[in-house]
Amino acid sequence: MKSQEIRSRFLNFFKSKNHEIVPSAPMVMKDDPTLMFTNAGMNQFKEYFLGNATAKYTRIADTQKCLRVSGKHNDLEEVGKDTYHHTMFEMLGNWSIGDYFKEDAIAWAWEFLTVELKIAPENLYVTVFEGDKEDQIQKDEEAFNLWKKHIAEERILLGNKKDNFWEMGDQGPCGPASEIHVDIRSEEEKAKIPGKDLVNQDHPQVVEIWNLVFIQYNRMANGSLKELPAKHIDTGMGFERLAMVMQGKQSNYDTDVFMPIIQEIETITGATYQKTEKTDIAIRVIADHVRAVSFAIADGQLPSNNGAGYVIRRILRRAIRYGFTFLNTKEAFIYKLVAVISNQMGDTFPEIKKQQHLCENVIKEEENSFLKTLDQGLNLLESIINSAQSKEISGKKAFELYDTYGFPIDLTALILEEKGLSLNINEFESELSKQKERSRSAAQSTAGDWVILRQDDEEEFIGYDYLETQVKLTRYRQVESKKDGKLFQLVFNLTPFYPEGGGQVGDKGYLEEPNGNLTYIIDTKKENNLIIHISKHLPQDLHATFTATVNNQHRLNAAANHSATHLLHQALKNVLGDHVEQKGSLVHPAYLRFDFSHFSKVSHEQLEEIEQFVNARIYEELDLIEGRNVPFAQAVEQGATALFGEKYGDTVRTIQFGNSFELCGGTHVSNTSQIWHFKIVSESAVAAGVRRIEAITLDAAKDFLNEQSNQFNALKQLVKNSKEPLKAVENLQNENAQLKKEIEQLKKEKAAAAKTNLKAALQQVNGINFLATTVDLDAAAMKDLSFQLAGEVEQLFLVLGSKQNGKALLSIYIDKKLAEEKALNAGKIIRDLGKFIQGGGGGQAFFATAGGKNPSGLAEALSAAKTYID
Repeated sequence: MKSQEIRSRFLNFFKSKNHEIVPSAPMVMKDDPTLMFTNAGMNQFKEYFLGNATAKYTRIADTQKCLRVSGKHNDLEEVGKDTYHHTMFEMLGNWSIGDYFKEDAIAWAWEFLTVELKIAPENLYVTVFEGDKEDQIQKDEEAFNLWKKHIAEERILLGNKKDNFWEMGDQGPCGPASEIHVDIRSEEEKAKIPGKDLVNQDHPQVVEIWNLVFIQYNRMANGSLKELPAKHIDTGMGFERLAMVMQGKQSNYDTDVFMPIIQEIETITGATYQKTEKTDIAIRVIADHVRAVSFAIADGQLPSNNGAGYVIRRILRRAIRYGFTFLNTKEAFIYKLVAVISNQMGDTFPEIKKQQHLCENVIKEEENSFLKTLDQGLNLLESIINSAQSKEISGKKAFELYDTYGFPIDLTALILEEKGLSLNINEFESELSKQKERSRSAAQSTAGDWVILRQDDEEEFIGYDYLETQVKLTRYRQVESKKDGKLFQLVFNLTPFYPEGGGQVGDKGYLEEPNGNLTYIIDTKKENNLIIHISKHLPQDLHATFTATVNNQHRLNAAANHSATHLLHQALKNVLGDHVEQKGSLVHPAYLRFDFSHFSKVSHEQLEEIEQFVNARIYEELDLIEGRNVPFAQAVEQGATALFGEKYGDTVRTIQFGNSFELCGGTHVSNTSQIWHFKIVSESAVAAGVRRIEAITLDAAKDFLNEQSNQFNALKQLVKNSKEPLKAVENLQNENAQLKKEIEQLKKEKAAAAKTNLKAALQQVNGINFLATTVDLDAAAMKDLSFQLAGEVEQLFLVLGSKQNGKALLSIYIDKKLAEEKALNAGKIIRDLGKFIQGGGGGQAFFATAGGKNPSGLAEALSAAKTYID
């Protein structure tokens, strides 16, 4: 039974029991601060169980996307190593909100599994809560007696509080649970060890598939339990595990839920599944993780460096490193698997189809970024190995590699092992523990008292005019930060360093003492009218006169991006309208980000017009007209725009490039030509009515355009037409379209000839027009040919086999009337014949198909087909 049918049968079954079928909630939690991700089907109904809302429906069923990678439910490190744990999985569930209770929940679960799905009762075990002295709860006799109506008493097992008592949290609704377990071992294995001895023992073939929770208590703050006035049912069944059972597999990954992804991984990487343990684990990790990451992105959570985004990045990086280490994949490929997921699951979860390109782009970008990190890490690890004084590598150095560059510790250990070296893992774990402790703590810092070295009325900023000057240290203090450790804040009598403000990041640079000693400034901020220079170390001579030097390229790129934001603001008003207002900005040396008020997505044509407007101002080579210490009222009266989020004093600084006239304290280019070129790289929504444009200029724009030029030159070489490459591509497209038409015509002619030959080869067997033979056709053509013959030949029993792309295909067509009269079922027959080609399939009673990986078994399959009518 295909997974799609299993899912449909579940939902239709509970629909017949008057349940409202609701869509899956997003996997990424939006309104629950206690959870990053939906980790159980009940999450979206939590407010009903808590009594915070009234349910519209009292009977509900659905299939829910879940993710378990953090907190109490964390299966991440098990995924891939066994065959039944997953990060993202589907949970089939039915709920009663104060409606039916144990009797119906148990009866329907049993009916669905044994009647609807026809799972043999002798393969099932159930557990009930054994009771708990601490909570003063007796054994769940009610559930035990209800189960006895359906299953032999020796198959009803008692479970402890850990396995058979469910709680939402430290407080709130809770209750005993009954789990249903299935034993899919061979009869020989069952004879050796009874299945009841393997329940809840993490056996890969004796697994829990369904958990029925009977919510009847409320956990109070003092730990006591009280009976709930309204009792509820909350069930969850593992869809992937159920597919394993229904498809007769020994692993979730061997089902049609995962095999299409696994087969695509084999195709892309050249790896073979079920060949070596390490390869199998890697393939399972990738197949599982790409689903989790794709659905998280589709639900709105992009990979990032914190919170839920970090979890998604961690899952994806685990997949990348398994591919890198065990499949030898040095280029991005995981993003290519999204299309398979979209095709498989898009009908049930349309968001994956809608966001397919976004998922592909985000994953590809993350892959490329992390693969570069891995390359850098390999070089750095090689340096560590070469400088090692013993056979044991410092865990502290390995941690620096892990922490700074994201280089996986397991990969470090593997490489060291291959080179006959060892890793001081205890030292690594110690460093990791310290980092986790820092992460758990809130980002707090404690500042010591200022140490005053010399009195100075007011520090003067001269960075608009100078990037280097002689300075003296007037004061400093030490800051202890739980996040950053020990830092020093330095203040000078004057400074060329621009402090963070107005959306622009602070300057970086260094101080040089007369003896040549350097102290690096890693950031510059402003606090209580002091410009604070942040460093990890103090200068050696605190009383020296230093040469303060700003990183010129860092400043120039930031200045170009800041000036470009002014021109962008002007362009937006010009193209979109005067309703545009700045809502925030970030000016970084690598890019600029500009948030603005607008009611709809900016179209491609509008973005092009905006780009052209800004670049026109750049090419006009407009000089900067700067006004300093201008009275605020006068500046506004003259038409200067006061920017969002800025605080202005009595006097202000004005920045003008042509008709762009704004109040601004940031750094700018002296002429728009220094911006070089403006390129929009993204436009997106930030919030309702707020859009965001990210763009690049100067060095980043040069890199971008160089890459575009390289690709264009590569295209010209590819089409072997350097003068008119676009026309050459168009010709290729036209030729391709013509060839496709010709191929389709040839296919039709081939199929027509095949039909004639097949019709002539039909044999009369017991009054049936029978034929089992091979054809050189793909699956679609085989189906079309079968239905054409069915329209011309009565009492037809046609079995076709074909070898396509190294795979075996089978199809069976049985005349509908014949199928009814002789009780023949093409779907059942194809499953039997599919074993000869090491594959599986299914279909309807009159037509079914199968695919397999053993074309050499086609002859046996076709020979066996005749036995069904002899």
